[in-house]
Amino acid sequence: MLQLIKRFEWTWAGLLIDDDAYGHNAAQIFQSELDQSHSVCLAYVEVLPWDNDPAELQRIVTLMKKSTARVVIAFVYGIRAVKLMEEVRQFWEHTFQCKFAPLPSEWADAGGGVCTGQEDLGTAESTLLDVSELRLLYYLEKINFTTSSGDRVYFDENGDSYQISDIINWAWIPDGSAKVQNLGVVKKDASAGVQLILDEDRIFWNLESTKPPRSVCSESCSPGTRVARRKGEPVCCFDCIACSEGEISNKTDSTECTSCPEDFWSSPQRDHCVPKNLEFLSYHEALGISLTAISLLGTLMCAIVLGIFIYHRDTPMVRANNSELSFQLLLSLKLCFLCPLLFIGRPRLWTCQLRHAAFGISFVLCVSCILVKTMVVLAVFKASKPGGADIMKWFGAMQQRGTVLALTFIQAMICTAWLVSASPTPHKNTQYHSDKIVYECDVGSTVGFAVLLGYIGLLALLSFILAFMARNLPGTFNEAKLITFSMLIFCAVWIAFIPAYVSSPGKYADVVEVFAILASSFGILVALFGPKCYIIILKPERNTKKSIMGRGVTKT
Repeated sequence: MLQLIKRFEWTWAGLLIDDDAYGHNAAQIFQSELDQSHSVCLAYVEVLPWDNDPAELQRIVTLMKKSTARVVIAFVYGIRAVKLMEEVRQFWEHTFQCKFAPLPSEWADAGGGVCTGQEDLGTAESTLLDVSELRLLYYLEKINFTTSSGDRVYFDENGDSYQISDIINWAWIPDGSAKVQNLGVVKKDASAGVQLILDEDRIFWNLESTKPPRSVCSESCSPGTRVARRKGEPVCCFDCIACSEGEISNKTDSTECTSCPEDFWSSPQRDHCVPKNLEFLSYHEALGISLTAISLLGTLMCAIVLGIFIYHRDTPMVRANNSELSFQLLLSLKLCFLCPLLFIGRPRLWTCQLRHAAFGISFVLCVSCILVKTMVVLAVFKASKPGGADIMKWFGAMQQRGTVLALTFIQAMICTAWLVSASPTPHKNTQYHSDKIVYECDVGSTVGFAVLLGYIGLLALLSFILAFMARNLPGTFNEAKLITFSMLIFCAVWIAFIPAYVSSPGKYADVVEVFAILASSFGILVALFGPKCYIIILKPERNTKKSIMGRGVTKT
């Protein structure tokens, strides 16, 4: 029976037994075998009444109807088996929607025997029952022979023969009669164990599908799910629970889900792990393309302004605005506009190390030029006052270049110390999203980054204060007003940058920093050089010494 159950993959069955020693012993042995195999569960175990009580049979059939088990194993024998099938046939036909042929009459005769029910084996006289002389017994244990069908017969140490059982099928044929056909045998011997030989093609399944019925308490859990046992129910009854995100099961009826490795995530079906998506500010996405285009546009504008200033370097407008510092400022602004390109693309060690160093040095160079320009404006105004002629010797060309280089050198030392002590490195961050890896540059030392920004802010604030003090100088020196406005934009952008940068996750922190770089660079470029280019290109009549000195314009 177990061999057949396993052959057809039935894991959920009902058990009917006779209310006698045969039935109870069979049930005990069968259930013991099931417990050892761990592959089949019993939906119910019912004891058939000896008197074939119709009400009790009805109760059993009702139970069978409600049960999800589609296979019933019955241990009954003799005439009782025939009568039982006659009694329950009508219930089975109604319940399982199948038809049964009338039982062959010879079955009843074969099962009836010759017994009257009054016999007593203790008083019966027969040579088969005479156990007074057992000296044949030793030799019987050694007997083995082969039958005409080719089967070997021998006995074990208990005197039991190894079984050879036929598998028969009760088939209903269209003319309304039934026939019994042999489908195979079950052999058991000491060497090969239990062997099931079955011709499945000849089996008659009395069902609409003409295929073996499927009998399971719960369908198998597919990959991507796990088995969740139902409390208080047999192990064959369970629910299938989908694996959680980041976990998978890749085989049927998995008892647990396994977590994917750190750099992997579960597929939508939860049946295999896939590499996590890498997220960074890429040149291939719209945001990266836009920022790259704006960065290159700013660089181009700086080049154009520089070209304009070089072409008109001998005009009063260019000469009056300290042309050397203006050229240095435009070159530093070009570097500032190019810095965002280091923030776009997959982070690498050299880009992580270079991006903040290049950004910090470029902006210090830029702000230093503005600071020196502001100091020169104030010095020129002081020199125009009585007794101030000697002040300009401190603001000659060499002193201006030296001041810019010294201030930039300090920032270079800050960047060097930062890179040596705690260098920025690429970092795979999984804190923001569990299903993706945010590839970013870890700043390494927050203190180093803060000092770098703080130094830029200090120079910008100093430039703003000096320019603000000089804002009301005569029109001849209106450069101070432009510097004040440019530094106001610069400081506003970077003050807003700090909270936005801290609160932005992943690649958006890079976006915020790039935006701050571009916004402050455009602010300086437009505020300082926009009015000058306007006069040089569109109002050349005002690009004269008289206009710049304030004597060629009528004031109202």
